[in-house]
Amino acid sequence: MDEVQRFGISMPKKLLEAFDGLIAQQGYDNRSEAIRDMVRDCLLQRQWELPDGEVVGTLTIVYDHHTRGIEARLVDIQHDYGGQIRCTTHVHLDYDNCIEVMVVQGQGDEVRRLADTIISLRGVKHGQLTCTGVVALIGQQSEHTHHHDHDHTHHD
Repeated sequence: MDEVQRFGISMPKKLLEAFDGLIAQQGYDNRSEAIRDMVRDCLLQRQWELPDGEVVGTLTIVYDHHTRGIEARLVDIQHDYGGQIRCTTHVHLDYDNCIEVMVVQGQGDEVRRLADTIISLRGVKHGQLTCTGVVALIGQQSEHTHHHDHDHTHHD
């Protein structure tokens, strides 16, 4: 059996209360076992998250816009990773919180680095990267083609 290491975790009281309620519902005897299971799950999920090669997807974050410097830091990172970010959408959820959705495309490891950089920023409350592999034939015309008439005149 592996040697057990102890470490401390700090979190807001309301978050801890919600966590304690969740693990009680799930039948955990203590926080340590619940956290160990969460870490194992996170590590396994990450192994399966990104296919090899080029990916396309979204990076969604919720953050506290009052956190000092976060908006400037987000802009800097988005400029640094301009090749992987195709577009962004920003919505003000309430007085404190914003959600930002970035459409990303690139090599899986580059997209993962971008997501890790942003999700780990102080002030980001939640982040989720969702990707899929890019089909090799993207950009090639499919056998089934049809014309989209953008002239909205009605024809009989």
